[in-house]
Amino acid sequence: MTQTSNAQETFPLTCEPIGRTIEVHRDESLLAAALKAGMALPHSCRNGVCGTCKARIVHGVVDRGQYQAAALSEREREQGYALLCQAKPRSAVTIECKVIAAAAGIPVRKMVSRVLELERLAPDVMRIRLKLPAGHELRFLPGQYIDIVMNPKIRRSLSLANAPHGQGWLELHLRNYGGPFSTHVFTAMKVNDLLRFEGPLGTFFVREDSDKPMIFVGSGTGFAPIKAMIENALHRGCERPMILYWGGRRPADLYLNGLANSWVERGLSYVPVVSEARPDDGWTGRTGFVHRAVMEDFPDLSGVQVYACGAPVVVDSARSEFTTQRGLPPEEFYADSFVPGPAPAA
Repeated sequence: MTQTSNAQETFPLTCEPIGRTIEVHRDESLLAAALKAGMALPHSCRNGVCGTCKARIVHGVVDRGQYQAAALSEREREQGYALLCQAKPRSAVTIECKVIAAAAGIPVRKMVSRVLELERLAPDVMRIRLKLPAGHELRFLPGQYIDIVMNPKIRRSLSLANAPHGQGWLELHLRNYGGPFSTHVFTAMKVNDLLRFEGPLGTFFVREDSDKPMIFVGSGTGFAPIKAMIENALHRGCERPMILYWGGRRPADLYLNGLANSWVERGLSYVPVVSEARPDDGWTGRTGFVHRAVMEDFPDLSGVQVYACGAPVVVDSARSEFTTQRGLPPEEFYADSFVPGPAPAA
């Protein structure tokens, strides 16, 4: 341990099996320190909700922080697991973790962008296109996200909705939940405004080392990273079978339904699903929960990969029921849960 003042204490963190050791501040999460050091560890929400970053504490003591029981069970805690996004060191720590090689060489950057375009795709969904500074680019994998930084206390995570084909701009899909950033975008933001962001973040992206068919499951604006994944796959001429299930409460929630339908001509299968259709909607397609539509069509998921994104209840239900009722190997379920950002500090 290195000690100056209590706030500046640092402890060594060793990541196995790669055997790399870094220093972590007492008030810094193990995940944040690892990402800062360029280690691509599995993560998504960073709020203690999704459970993607769980890893086993082999040696040492950590403050486990705040997290939801669904993200880390009591049994897992007894087995020594913790959520790296919440765990902070209280001694030298060794963890057993998986480093994702595909993202290891992509740096997390802080950049200033300019608002290029604002377009309402639905009454409560805004498409934001951001122009990167001249001569700059952002390397990312389709499916990753960035953090919009309004000020040191307010950040909003948004998935990148475009594939990285060198356009010089980024596309975001924002649903208006009434938070500080949403309110600003829907009431005050203008073209040419400046936005600061940090990224790319997350480990939700297509695993290219497999030839299994891919099932994409999106709810609401969970379509955004899936859009990036599919557009990249089509651009690259991917030959793996792909099927998209996109769900919303009402037909208007499928805000780029025409785009998704256009992919069918290029080999994608597309199943839109509405859970709360009304008679005046004129909806004649599938109804119910989107993950249930997958289960109706696939009695056996043992030979596929699933990429799911959306509200935690959708992602958690899909993960649980696909693996326990349809034979999907747990390691073939990749997900990103859209959860509210942490409340601003007082």
